[in-house]
Amino acid sequence: MIEFVNVTKKFGDFTAVEDISFKVEPSSIYGLIGYNGAGKTTLLKTAAGIYKADGGKVLMDGAETFDNDNVRKDLFYIPDDLYFPMNASVYTMANFYADYHPNFSKKTLNNLLEVYGLDGKKKIRGFSKGMQRQAELILALASRPKYLLLDETFDGLDPQKKEITKKLFMEYMAETESSLIISSHNLSELSDLCDNVGLINGKKLTMDCSVYDISKNYSKFRLIFDRQVTENDFRNIQYKSLEIDGRVAMIIFEKNADEQRPKLNSLLPMAIDEYQLTMEEVFLNEMEDKKYDITKVFEK
Repeated sequence: MIEFVNVTKKFGDFTAVEDISFKVEPSSIYGLIGYNGAGKTTLLKTAAGIYKADGGKVLMDGAETFDNDNVRKDLFYIPDDLYFPMNASVYTMANFYADYHPNFSKKTLNNLLEVYGLDGKKKIRGFSKGMQRQAELILALASRPKYLLLDETFDGLDPQKKEITKKLFMEYMAETESSLIISSHNLSELSDLCDNVGLINGKKLTMDCSVYDISKNYSKFRLIFDRQVTENDFRNIQYKSLEIDGRVAMIIFEKNADEQRPKLNSLLPMAIDEYQLTMEEVFLNEMEDKKYDITKVFEK
């Protein structure tokens, strides 16, 4: 299990992440979501023991990760910005990792090279961006870590390799009961992969729930009226968000849709349609601090 306990990380006067707490259970995949610069990388580097938390701590099976080689032998972190030595190949990097990770499997390494179609003898720096990402994924999975931290890990992969990678993650997790954290700003990459997701917004974790609960707890309705409506018509209704365009209103509820449904009916709309929110719609609603009138951006 990975536990983040009130983790805060600062760089001088700048606070990157603040008072973040959540758990990643064994044999599960946790998706860490947030816009670019939200603090996902900082949080993963703190979990990997690269940064020391300025407040709180990260625990892996009860032991702190920072300055703890015993924990880090069971941990593999893949950063967003990959680096390989000048003449390194997958095989030479495998020898390096095998000296550090006691469960490293050369059989798994060769199997993964075949799956991804890479030549383990060629220089990694001669690979494309996507192929370099595949090489690091191969080395990570061949190391057979108990904790796998991946930062924007699908960046540069083509659709086929993304699907292969997702299937490998699921298989690896099921076989080893490992804990995986995958960060991304692309929700479509995580929606069919993760058990739980967390949203970092404004330096803090503003949402932490199962993928199932996301769709279960949110509801969206479209109401069509035979008259113009305004926000004042909805003043007695507790909603998450409301958009009105003349005679049509789009309203989103969080958790209390059943309680509010009779109030919607009392407005006497001509029609009410109910929709299930996608993960992307939920997170956009959670991250939206202000609304902009895009039509006025380019006015002189």
